[in-house]
Amino acid sequence: MSSDQIGDVPEKAAANEGRLADRAYAGIVQIILEERLAIGDRLPSELRLAATFGMSRTIVREALARLASDGITQARLGAGSFVKRRPSERLGSHMPMDALATTLGTYEVRFVLEAEAARLAAQRRSNHQLDAIEKALEALRAALLSNAPAHDEDWVLHRAIAEATSNAAFLPVFDHLQEQVMQILRAGVDISRSRAPEVIKAMMDEHDAIVEAIRAQDADGAALAMRWHLSQGRKRLMP
Repeated sequence: MSSDQIGDVPEKAAANEGRLADRAYAGIVQIILEERLAIGDRLPSELRLAATFGMSRTIVREALARLASDGITQARLGAGSFVKRRPSERLGSHMPMDALATTLGTYEVRFVLEAEAARLAAQRRSNHQLDAIEKALEALRAALLSNAPAHDEDWVLHRAIAEATSNAAFLPVFDHLQEQVMQILRAGVDISRSRAPEVIKAMMDEHDAIVEAIRAQDADGAALAMRWHLSQGRKRLMP
């Protein structure tokens, strides 16, 4: 075995563990949905989950840590893991359940990437870039109020903010997330429209707050507004 091949072994092992953790993540979500576990209900033990999935407890533990990070479960010292939020059953119509971990995991990246993009956009945006952001905002408003799908307009607005950083390195990183982000945007609008009208209004208010901060060149306000919007967006994927 060459030195290059030796170097590939840990990488392949890590990739395989990541895929197994994704499967365990999806499996736990299916247990929550299919067994109709309510918020506060205890999940099966790590040992039982490991036996159910045919995986090690280490893999199951990683999946549970990611579920906790996504706000779906909560670990209690010495007591196990409990349901904190139930993912909407409508999620399955927008993304494969076995891709749920990867798709929701983009939120962790977006919290870092888009909050900083909003901060820099507030500091650096030109009048032309602000015009593009405001036009994208109004297009999103029209789509949401007309019951159109709205995910394309949502993406265009977020991308316009990234472009207003005047740092070209943001765009390829942002575009790399497009497939997963678009699935989330579709799901978020669909799930929100199945609820009271105030949910769509809240979504629009969050975007208004981001753009208002960028317009006012309030860098900290723009970053906070973006983080709030993303955190609320993740919550909207839960009933």
